[in-house]
Amino acid sequence: MLTLQFVPYSDIETLSSVGRIRKLLNLAKENKIVLLEGRLKKEEEAELIRATMEEINKDFKGIELSVIYPESKHHELFKRLKGHVIIMLLGDRNGLTIIGPASIVREIKNDPDKIQLLTDGDKSNGKPRKKRRNGA
Repeated sequence: MLTLQFVPYSDIETLSSVGRIRKLLNLAKENKIVLLEGRLKKEEEAELIRATMEEINKDFKGIELSVIYPESKHHELFKRLKGHVIIMLLGDRNGLTIIGPASIVREIKNDPDKIQLLTDGDKSNGKPRKKRRNGA
């Protein structure tokens, strides 16, 4: 079973950097694909990757991480300044961060129009699933 867990920015905004990283890493270790509203700071992303590397073992293979961030290059100057002020006051709630356990998520591809989450097939018996014939 594949579990997606949405984490609103409000759930992590009062946590310390270490608290944010632990919360997200623990969810990934529970084989959940995390959809985080907003994004982590660059330093927190790096620390999440470092912490993940320290915890890799036979049961936990690591994470895949992707950030989808709407770029507003064509907006007028006033709108961009307004966006920067909001980020300074409320935190970076723009965008979406996807974190998934590497044992489930092989790759996350994103472009402006879509997100492709490539997962491994049925791993219940370690063998690929056979195709059925005659529409059954």
